[in-house]
Amino acid sequence: MTASAHPAPGRAGEEARPAPASPSTIRVAILDSDSGFLQVLAKRLDAVGCQHRTLASAVRLDTVVAMRLNAIVIDPATLGPQQGWAYLERLCSAMPGLGVIVCTGPSSVAQRVRGLRMGADDWVTKPTHPEELIARVEAVVRRRRRAEARVEGPVIAGEIEIRADQFQAFVAGRSLDLTRREFELIQLLADVEGQVLQREEIYQRVWGYAMAHGDRSVDVFVRKLRQKLERASPDWRYIHTHFGIGYRFAPEHVEELAAGAATAPAQPSSREPAPSEPAPSEPAPLTT
Repeated sequence: MTASAHPAPGRAGEEARPAPASPSTIRVAILDSDSGFLQVLAKRLDAVGCQHRTLASAVRLDTVVAMRLNAIVIDPATLGPQQGWAYLERLCSAMPGLGVIVCTGPSSVAQRVRGLRMGADDWVTKPTHPEELIARVEAVVRRRRRAEARVEGPVIAGEIEIRADQFQAFVAGRSLDLTRREFELIQLLADVEGQVLQREEIYQRVWGYAMAHGDRSVDVFVRKLRQKLERASPDWRYIHTHFGIGYRFAPEHVEELAAGAATAPAQPSSREPAPSEPAPSEPAPLTT
């Protein structure tokens, strides 16, 4: 943190979850080696009242826990081509409640997809204005705080058990292995079970900012989430498409759906064709 901040001590092995902070305070660490970027960013963070500290290298995960952070901004290139990716993956896996924003130089689509699927909340390309980066940090922290404010008891829907305390969903005790983004998506839809959410609203609430025209991220993530749900719970359908609008979460047994379809007038399928998604090639290592 800044010189005046004294984070509470932590212990190795304690649960890797950031502590709640007061509404006016954000605690953020920046792992970067660009001195000019760090100097400008530090001034802006001071101006908006964020507690912050700079990390010159990869620190132990229990040390990150002890910092009591709300978010971390990381340039994987600072750590080297291989270690950067490995550290990012360990960080996202061990601390699912921590906001992770990658801020690095020009990258390929495959690299950005890889980072986001590892669990990063956002990916910002340098050069970037510090105000935009700070706004993205704030958006990520808002989403984390909304999640922490929810009642964290399990939600049972059909055969699915959704556990906000573990950022995961289960069928008969077996994890669906959801990514962080997939969990946020199912949690959002299940929280308003039976209601249709527009794609734009889903994007705003899960990704944290306005959806660009033509962006198919919501459709792609819904398709992947459906695949995992149907593999784990094949006798149920959970997410239903409302064409031209968005999606609705409602657990329905396949037999009941079939019986209803046999007696109802012909309707468009609640499933939609999967959007075309080019398979990214194996990403090249990040370079400085």
